[in-house]
Amino acid sequence: MNGLTRDEDSFRGNIARDNARVGIQTEAVHLNIVYQAPPDATPEKRFEIGVACLDAGLPDKAREHIEDAVARGYENNQVRFYWLLALLSARTLRQLGKEDVAQLRSICDRVTWRDTQDEWTAGLRVIVSLLGSPAAADPEVLLKQLDQLPPRQRDLIVGHLGALLEGSMVDQMWQLSVDRAKAGREAWNRRERLWKFFEPPPAGPRAAPVRPAAISAGDWLRLALGTAGFLFAVGKLAPLAGQRGTLAPWFDLLLLGLGLVAFAVAGAEWRFRTERRQAKEAQFVPSRHRRRPPAGGFASGVDQLFDRYFARYVPAGTDRDVWLEGTAGIRQRLRDELVEIYREQRVYADQLAWLVRHLVGRVRRQWENGSLTAYVHELRTPWWVKLACGGGLVTATAGGLRVAGRAVSASPLPGLAWTVLAVVGAIYGVWAWLYISTERRRERADALERAHELAGRRLRHFLWERKLSDRPSDPLVAFWFDCDRRVILDEVMRSCGLRPSQVIAHACLASPAQSYKRARVLDGPWRYSRYRLLLFLLTDDGVRQVDVDLDFVNGTHRVMGRHNYRFDAVAAVRVDGLASSRQTFQLTLVDGNPIEVTVTEVALGDTQLLDDTLVDDDLQLLAERYLDGGVGLDSEAPSDAMISDGDGRDGEILGVPSTVALDASGLTNTLAILEGIAAEGKEWVKRQRQRTEERLEEVASAVRRLMD
Repeated sequence: MNGLTRDEDSFRGNIARDNARVGIQTEAVHLNIVYQAPPDATPEKRFEIGVACLDAGLPDKAREHIEDAVARGYENNQVRFYWLLALLSARTLRQLGKEDVAQLRSICDRVTWRDTQDEWTAGLRVIVSLLGSPAAADPEVLLKQLDQLPPRQRDLIVGHLGALLEGSMVDQMWQLSVDRAKAGREAWNRRERLWKFFEPPPAGPRAAPVRPAAISAGDWLRLALGTAGFLFAVGKLAPLAGQRGTLAPWFDLLLLGLGLVAFAVAGAEWRFRTERRQAKEAQFVPSRHRRRPPAGGFASGVDQLFDRYFARYVPAGTDRDVWLEGTAGIRQRLRDELVEIYREQRVYADQLAWLVRHLVGRVRRQWENGSLTAYVHELRTPWWVKLACGGGLVTATAGGLRVAGRAVSASPLPGLAWTVLAVVGAIYGVWAWLYISTERRRERADALERAHELAGRRLRHFLWERKLSDRPSDPLVAFWFDCDRRVILDEVMRSCGLRPSQVIAHACLASPAQSYKRARVLDGPWRYSRYRLLLFLLTDDGVRQVDVDLDFVNGTHRVMGRHNYRFDAVAAVRVDGLASSRQTFQLTLVDGNPIEVTVTEVALGDTQLLDDTLVDDDLQLLAERYLDGGVGLDSEAPSDAMISDGDGRDGEILGVPSTVALDASGLTNTLAILEGIAAEGKEWVKRQRQRTEERLEEVASAVRRLMD
């Protein structure tokens, strides 16, 4: 997942147009919840994971966990309630095979009303009523039974078992589910939360380490030897210059000492400011010998982030080209810093998007308020420093010449030798001092800047984490997607002039759109920011196919195409690819036009295995607030509370379990329907009706004793 803002696709260089396929813009894996039970999981925990899978729209996976829990001895009417939901979810009785009917009979044989008469038992009674004789059931009686159920059980039945009904009842039940979906698709602050699911947890704040003062032992040795030589030579010159017994030589020595101190102190200040300013100016000069890193790597990803945000965050009133040219050096320096300090860590480029935005935004603010080059004024050497430095040098030179002149006059050869030693010692000592002092001041200044920089990054990181703290759970994301899918299907049926009771069967194939971001939880299916939905409606007249582009994050959709064809127009249906890897669905019509859709994918090599600790702690509170608003959605929000913690099985995360991926894509249901049509044509409808009647009777006989 990458810290990008919700209008990511609006960036002019990162949007798919017409038939171009951009592909993945960002991806992430969250490890806070899983859909796979650890080996030592208790039966109760396995059942809870099964319920979570059902909430996430993974009925096959849910049934697997629930059956495992039952096999281990955990069974009651709540378990049987969810077991039936997982078996029958979004399926009509026409779609039940012999094995499904046999399992349905087995579940019904286990049902007992002697359990505590709680809400789950009441819900189970309604399911049994639906299974008993859906075609002949009194709609008013069924609706009354549903209305008397607690909200949780009622919404589960409406959401999962609406397709079971036959006759006029299906229209009323479908309308209930659509009304629920219309309310649910905007529930729990979807607009402000869904985009966060596709954001990776941000990498921790770091700043470049301070470069230690580059002071070697040789530098200290030069300072020591120079100072010692100078003091020793002055000590020898003083007696020679003071042989006449006057105070003038001692006054000259005082001038020499004060001048050297003034020159050293002021010179160190001058040199520090000059070198500091030059270093700042160098940051604006891009390197001419820098090469672009190989595509697909971490450094390349950081490059793209800086290119994207510098191109987006253009200061007001500034031409984009001027801005990019003027900040080329800064952009390169900041990029190199992040690559250096995060390269060896388990960090991916998209996790640094928050930091890149922070850095680019600060550069833009500095550009707008004119503080980007404020260092020029701040590091300008004051006149009094220059005066002290120059005055100190002149004073030291004048005092030294007078002392040296008197010493040479008194004793020419020794006086000259000690004068040369004093000059050499002074030069070596002063220059060593200037370098050492400048380096130490540079280190302190860098440390202060780093502390200020790190504090700013920590604050920005905290704010971004807080913004992501209400990231929705995977079951809640699945709930929103199911609501969108139901509303879209209802609109499509209305546009085709069809009632739900006139549709023999329908299938929805969900695949990633042309340009998208994706994310998933451990062992869960990929969720996409944009979907391509292929809707198939089977009626007595043939097949209605509608192609829909769904902007899942923003909750908007548009119809991209419509196709109507007879049953005998379907020439072939096939799925290419292994179940554990990328799979492509292909529908070929008699006229030779293939319809190809990618339905399952595997993670890329750089999939972000992130330890995401953000959970829906306040989801229940949001649900209560939503209910208080009286919008009409009564059930609790699907949350992470029923999902176990991750068990650290990193080796299994690179490949989504095939059953999970197929569950989420709708491929299994779509394939079953279209393969039947391709093989039998319109005869499939007739035979399917015959099979349905047989299964209806089998189901009715299985539950008849429970309805007495």
